[in-house]
Amino acid sequence: AEVEAEVEAEVEAEVEAEIEAEVEAEVAAEVEAEVDEMVDDVEEEDQEEEDDNEDDVVDPVRMDVDEDDIMVVPAKPASLLKKEARAAELATKNAASSKKLATLKAARRKEIVKKTAKYYKQYEAADKEEIRLAREAKANGNYYVPAEARLAFVVRLRGVNNIPPKPRKIMKLMRLRQINNGVFIKLNKASKEMLRIAEPYITFGYPNLKTVRELIYKRGFGKVNGQRVAINDNTVIEQALGKYGIVCIEDLIHEIYTVGPNFKQANNFLWHFKLSCAKGGLRKINNHFVEGGDFGNREHFINNIVRRMN
Repeated sequence: AEVEAEVEAEVEAEVEAEIEAEVEAEVAAEVEAEVDEMVDDVEEEDQEEEDDNEDDVVDPVRMDVDEDDIMVVPAKPASLLKKEARAAELATKNAASSKKLATLKAARRKEIVKKTAKYYKQYEAADKEEIRLAREAKANGNYYVPAEARLAFVVRLRGVNNIPPKPRKIMKLMRLRQINNGVFIKLNKASKEMLRIAEPYITFGYPNLKTVRELIYKRGFGKVNGQRVAINDNTVIEQALGKYGIVCIEDLIHEIYTVGPNFKQANNFLWHFKLSCAKGGLRKINNHFVEGGDFGNREHFINNIVRRMN
């Protein structure tokens, strides 16, 4: 009986162990299945997100919508496109204006050349007329007396020491404020009297065309708004004297040399000439020119000293 009881107990223990093993196996299988399902769900969700992202990034320019709702992203920003269009328009306008300005300059240059040729024909005709009259008078046994000069060029020789008030004031009115300053003067009764009073401190004479041209071309400066401006372009003259018909440097020379109707405006436009010391020096500034000195009226010999000082 004891042996049977022991056998039964062992059988029961083995059955219970088998049942427990089966239960544990079933539970483990269920848990593994649930874990597999969860993993599959997570992988499916990740795959769906990746697919969505791929759909969004596949075509950055065109979106997968109707053709009417297609939006094209520009290659350049709108502000840059506006700037380029504005620059192109401005360049076109500048090109057109520069071309027009060049055409006007070319036409004006032709007019200036024609006017200069006309002036030189007048100068040549006047010189020939002087020669003809002198020869005619000589042939008839007479003397030809040319007309009195209407233009003088005045140069200051003395400084500021020991100069009486009246000559000092006259030289100030003539704009002769420093040694070797020079100006053009229109000769009339008043100016001749002023030159006579200031004669011991200045020298003057009657310049020819070559002297006038060389002075204005080499040492000519204009007065614009009270400033000393170099005459390196005809526009400087045109802006200041255009209303008087003087638009180029040859007009200015012609107006000065012939003492034209607008001589006052042309001469006031010219800054006083700042000449150098005479090459070779002066003789004696305390003596008159006719006494072997330097001051006083030199008549046409003023051209020599001006060329040495220019």
